[in-house]
Amino acid sequence: MSKVATLEIDGKKYEFPITIGTENEVAIDIKTLRGKAGVITLDPGFKNTGSCESAITFLDGEKGILRYRGYSIEELAEKADFLEVVFLLIFGELPSKDELGKFKDDIKAQSEVNLDMKKVIKGFPSTAHPMGMLSSLTSALIAFNPKSVNVDSEEDMYKAMVKILAKFPTLAAWTLRRRNDQPLENRDNNLGYVESLLKMMFQKPGEEYKLNDKLVAALDRLLILHADHEQNCSTSTVRIVGSSQAGLFASISAGVSALWGPLHGGANQAVIEMLEEIKADGGDTSKFIAKAKDKEDPFRLMGFGHRVYKNFDPRAKIIKKAADEVLAELGVEDPILDIAKSLEKAALEDEYFVERKLYPNVDFYSGIIYRAMGIPTEMFTVMFAVGRLPGWIAQWREMRLGKEPIGRPRQVYIGEGLRGFKEIDNR
Repeated sequence: MSKVATLEIDGKKYEFPITIGTENEVAIDIKTLRGKAGVITLDPGFKNTGSCESAITFLDGEKGILRYRGYSIEELAEKADFLEVVFLLIFGELPSKDELGKFKDDIKAQSEVNLDMKKVIKGFPSTAHPMGMLSSLTSALIAFNPKSVNVDSEEDMYKAMVKILAKFPTLAAWTLRRRNDQPLENRDNNLGYVESLLKMMFQKPGEEYKLNDKLVAALDRLLILHADHEQNCSTSTVRIVGSSQAGLFASISAGVSALWGPLHGGANQAVIEMLEEIKADGGDTSKFIAKAKDKEDPFRLMGFGHRVYKNFDPRAKIIKKAADEVLAELGVEDPILDIAKSLEKAALEDEYFVERKLYPNVDFYSGIIYRAMGIPTEMFTVMFAVGRLPGWIAQWREMRLGKEPIGRPRQVYIGEGLRGFKEIDNR
């Protein structure tokens, strides 16, 4: 006999089925609540509301677990490359050698961006924020691919997903080159996905760009760690926009905009801005550690703790090693990075932070890596978007194939009751 939950309102009892997930997550299915009882639930921010059933990512914040399609993030970061993880997230299984080769070839074949897109980006001033440009450019892809995706056709779905995977890194790199007023380059198809992204970002006119294998490996790992993270703000945005049967490109563009905020994808940018603030104040980290402990002080240590993980962020353990490797490889002398290392040491050793499990998170370390690599602060969230793209695609595909209904949250109205209209002379 299946389990049920009983809700009592004004002496009347209502039963609702209980759903149990693969990892024993328990949910009360209340989709018939309003119809049965004439009431709704109130859950600001949807912190306790499951918007869907998904087979893509499992996250346990209390235990510090993150898995893609059943594979631990630790094992994927160590053994897989980014495009293997992209394939896994979208299609549910790790690719065979032949499948991965075809996938890479198909992406390369779609990598060239229409020349008219250059006119679009050149319409932005070089001072425009890269995320604003990226959102607009992603949306503009619709104009060059006007045919809607037939979700009942595996071929159409595959082509649409490959197109956005192929062109998105170029658009991301173009936002940096527009910022620096440099020529806009298309992908070098002689290079891998991550390698070509770095070259498009950093190649200077008339100069040969030399790849650094350790930087490539670090960025590949960072992209894997950012690839999906369950029903976060931007992913939920992609799904709810897609639920209206909006196309893939439009849904991804909405996800980019959602990611932009400092409480989401902009968190790694906020880390560097905080470090800049500490440097401008003289660089005394102990002073800011004390401020962070003071409940009356509005100062917040950015990049420590996590809304979901109540223990150590599993991604941070992996990326901390990559950050140490990048700093050692580049031998960067930067007072900002020195301040970051000092804060990290304090947070890992100070009893106040250890007791509260306010450990450095993935945003803290990713900000350090991007700065050491020479990526401007305004570009950090763009890099996050490149990593999160496969998760958005996988979630959009799952939602469309599952024929999920259009998203339409309810509300509790707290405004004025019915009022009569007053003529303007009587107001």
